Amino acid sequence: MSNADETGLPADLGEQVRRALAEDIGSGDLTAALVPAGQTAQATVLTREEAVLCGTDWVGEVFRQLDPGIRIDWHASEGARVPAGAMLCSLDGTARPLLTGERTALNFLQALSGVATITRRYVAAIDGTGARILDTRKTIPGLRLAQKYAVRIGGGSNHRIGLYDAILVKENHIVAGGGIARTVGAARRLSPGVLLEVEVETLEQAREAFAAGADRLLLDNFPVERLREAVRLRADLSPSTGLEASGGVTLQSIRAIAETGVDFISVGDLTKNLRAIDLSMRLRFAGAR
Repeated sequence: MSNADETGLPADLGEQVRRALAEDIGSGDLTAALVPAGQTAQATVLTREEAVLCGTDWVGEVFRQLDPGIRIDWHASEGARVPAGAMLCSLDGTARPLLTGERTALNFLQALSGVATITRRYVAAIDGTGARILDTRKTIPGLRLAQKYAVRIGGGSNHRIGLYDAILVKENHIVAGGGIARTVGAARRLSPGVLLEVEVETLEQAREAFAAGADRLLLDNFPVERLREAVRLRADLSPSTGLEASGGVTLQSIRAIAETGVDFISVGDLTKNLRAIDLSMRLRFAGAR
């Protein structure tokens, strides 16, 4: 099954929303039942801080599943940078489903906007270097495709989605497989045509991985000078092999890493240490329908 539809949205977006609503509503929203069934309301969603907006389709899906009659008007587009205090959208419809869906909709919007916002900061930090920001598999269980979508909205690129679409040979695989050359050879035989990356911790291992014909090397926790040496080694031994820096990358250190000449920098913090954007929804009640 494809991971994304023709728009680039996760193919399981609707299921993500169904699970989240079921988790929150359970057998029924007891508090929303206190509001008269015909009561209508208008709502606005505001951001209390500057952010990159991401997750508008999740908000739309939340209220589509609860009440297709709810109308949403977005005042900023997906991927837009919005200032603190900005009104992101306005909603109009029956009050009960607006109240029931409020938390789930905001949870998606604040979390995905948080991922997109921090990604945009990392992308801006290496502007002009030629390097690309990659995410990792350090994601919230069940929301990997959503978080990886948010990374793309923030201007980053996706590493492998899971264990099935690329090979990343790490230390334990190398030990079990009898060394880099033998492990890479086995991987080529078992999964021809799949991106094959080898994690290395020393320049000597990098030499072995270049010689073995890896598509990409993951340079694990290399200091900046050793990254430069790896780039020079690549030029001599295997110019077409990609180089990815990883481990302990911060906004303060990433520019120097990018300027070494590596092609990719993977950042676990994009999705692992999630900091949600501070949002709020305000309702104004109208008459009954």
